[in-house]
Amino acid sequence: MKAEVWGHCTTDVLGVGGSEYVRPGGPPCYGGRAAARMGASVVLRTRFGPDFDEGALGGMECPGARCPSPTTKFRIVVEGASRRVFFGGACEPVTPADSDPDCSIVTPVMAELEGGALGCARKGNFVMLDPRGFLRRAGERGLVSLEKRGVDLAGVSAVKAGPSELEAMTGSPGREGMKALQKAGAGCVLCADGAGISMLEGGRMYSIRLPNREILDTTGAGDILASTFACAMVRERDPVWALCFAGGAVQAALESGLPGPDKVQPGGAASTNASYFYNLLDFESA
Repeated sequence: MKAEVWGHCTTDVLGVGGSEYVRPGGPPCYGGRAAARMGASVVLRTRFGPDFDEGALGGMECPGARCPSPTTKFRIVVEGASRRVFFGGACEPVTPADSDPDCSIVTPVMAELEGGALGCARKGNFVMLDPRGFLRRAGERGLVSLEKRGVDLAGVSAVKAGPSELEAMTGSPGREGMKALQKAGAGCVLCADGAGISMLEGGRMYSIRLPNREILDTTGAGDILASTFACAMVRERDPVWALCFAGGAVQAALESGLPGPDKVQPGGAASTNASYFYNLLDFESA
């Protein structure tokens, strides 16, 4: 299985529980690692500067990624399951690259995918989109907020969004927003809302709930969810199992208690959790 992850590497200053950690981040570090832990051959379509430690990518292929500009930076203040995100500057845009992966995981962080690069990102056999980077804007002191706008879903197989992204794109933060995205062309729509993860597929709404445990740091959880769902869909062609497996990967990451990309756990932990979720799955007609 060949997977491509599209989005900037970042340098993140994480404020967690009164302490600060500087960690490599962004979709390549979280989603890329998660895909690799599932046995995928991962290619990262990203950019980063000379200030970024390429060793954080664990040997994953990243052609043409290094450039002279500083790496994209964020400061992330973690407050339980919620976060405040501050933008500290962007690296150069991701460059176009033609290929034919089994899955493309399109997860921009701040408008780094444009024009030809975005067109190439949509060419995977299964295209997973997290639209946050198309919606984000930096305001006073760099505080990141979401702009209300539509997102082109042409060629997209599945979308992962939180309630705030759903509301920005459709005007509704919940079920009606998910249905609007499905109507716009997404086959599956996932919504992660705190400990709950829902999926609209066909005419049914499926949901799982992560155990209520203390959480140190949720940074990267969305990237892990999107990446593992896409890889599981390519491998199994079963959206229900893919939902459970992706939830299992997120649960394993959060239970690790580790900040930054070190929270991404081996696939065996995700599989064990997935079986638990599969037996407790809720579903209803949408």
